[in-house]
Amino acid sequence: MSNKHEQTHAGEAHGSTAEYVRGLIISILLTIVPFYMVMSGAWSDVATVIVISLAATAQVLVQMIFFLHMDGSSEQGWITMSAVYAVSIIVFVIAGSLWIFEHLNHNLLMGH
Repeated sequence: MSNKHEQTHAGEAHGSTAEYVRGLIISILLTIVPFYMVMSGAWSDVATVIVISLAATAQVLVQMIFFLHMDGSSEQGWITMSAVYAVSIIVFVIAGSLWIFEHLNHNLLMGH
């Protein structure tokens, strides 16, 4: 019997071993590919940054789906809403930090 989710004593659903292994393999591949691109240096900087960004985004999605068991079901509405809020705050902080760094770089190195 292979259930998609097994029930624990508290009634919480957890994934099967096959689901965890599948998530682990995908996570390892999403780590190895960018690492290989950086270490080999065979691709351009722009291509490497794009692949790293895509792999990082995919890695977050894999973690949320396979290990946190987040999906679009109505029972997980609050969890999904809080995840969207957290991601938006993280994007806001990262974008703001990059903007501040760029302006600091421009303002501090004007004479050079």
